[in-house]
Amino acid sequence: MMNLQISKWGNSLAVRIPADYVRQIGIKEGDQFEAHLSADGALNLRPAQWSRQAFAKELLQKRETLPLGTSVIELLRGAARY
Repeated sequence: MMNLQISKWGNSLAVRIPADYVRQIGIKEGDQFEAHLSADGALNLRPAQWSRQAFAKELLQKRETLPLGTSVIELLRGAARY
């Protein structure tokens, strides 16, 4: 357990991650994190692992929620003058 201090960084607040923690979890500058706020007010951070399969699954779920309309190709073919 380590107490960390919150500092001002531009218009935002920031927490510095100690070098020992950085080495242990293998992160580097520019890496992204997922943040989750627990019911008790705890802030949990974990490195965001980009997964092609998870991304494809998310896209499929989002696609299923989109309403289907007229195909753009069909609209273009209908408007085409031959």
